Amino acid sequence: MATTIAIDAMGGDHGLTVTVPASIDALNTFSDIHIILVGQQSLIETELAKHQYDSSRISVQHAEQVVEMDDLPSKALRNKRQSSMRIALNLVKDDKAQACVSAGNTGALMAVAKFVLKTIPGIDRPAICTSMPTMKGHVHVLDLGANVGCTGENLMQFALMGSVLTKAVDDNPKPKVGLLNIGEEEIKGHQRIKDAHKLLADTSINYIGYVEGDDIYKGNTDVVACDGFDGNIALKASEGVAKMISFYLKEAFTKNLFTKFVALMAYPVLKSFKSKVDPRNYNGASLLGLRKIVIKSHGGADQFSFLNAISEARLEIVKNVPELISAEVSGLLKQQLDQQKENTESKETA
Repeated sequence: MATTIAIDAMGGDHGLTVTVPASIDALNTFSDIHIILVGQQSLIETELAKHQYDSSRISVQHAEQVVEMDDLPSKALRNKRQSSMRIALNLVKDDKAQACVSAGNTGALMAVAKFVLKTIPGIDRPAICTSMPTMKGHVHVLDLGANVGCTGENLMQFALMGSVLTKAVDDNPKPKVGLLNIGEEEIKGHQRIKDAHKLLADTSINYIGYVEGDDIYKGNTDVVACDGFDGNIALKASEGVAKMISFYLKEAFTKNLFTKFVALMAYPVLKSFKSKVDPRNYNGASLLGLRKIVIKSHGGADQFSFLNAISEARLEIVKNVPELISAEVSGLLKQQLDQQKENTESKETA
């Protein structure tokens, strides 16, 4: 089945010089996709002219405006209805595309996507979810910055959505789900985390309890749910540590002729290490909880990195992720209603 992906071609730090060639790479990588590049048509066509591509599988949708990286979400929502971001999302809303990919302003993308596409019934807030490297593969972490000051109910919903996503894209029938906290003891943490802990214990997901920051990277958990404030700090800290390690390795291996020789001998090991911790390999965060698929690319993404974001969009289309989340949430809501009814009947009988 052919899939269509709308690309906010103007978004991100590098705009067309990244989004257009990455889209062409996607066409060459996947035979089942069609790309709609959304943005200023003349500029897009000028960039396309620099490349060879199958013109039957890529089209251009003109957009007058661009959401800048420093635009307030409210400004993007109210004053930029003809932006490449908004029009790309409208294409998804109108079923002319099955997913939208943007490297643009995160706050604006979340605000506009929530307004245009709406949330799945039963989900209060969409969450940003991405995979992060671990000692045993990767882990899905959410929320990564969209929501600050979450309730226990929000955190429970994040955990549920992360579990559904991981089942689908990793073919993992029973992903282990943890709740990020400052300790594993039940007495620790904010009240909202304790509330979420109690709610998760009553769900059918494979909830394993509290996990600490270092547990994210051990590989013993498949999904980590957290408040957006905590998740964003964890994400940025991990990216900073990866850059620091790379910096010191480069410094050590280029110190003199001998260390350069050692570096040459160790090149296969270093290449493997870089591949496992390179954030570019994990680019493409899902805005889970929306009725349609929206993928947020890192604003500074290069061509390779943006291709990974497109790949994530395609995978979620193939796996029908929003539909799976909707079904799971509906089942949970029914379970809660049945429990409430049972409790009411028990009180009346007593």
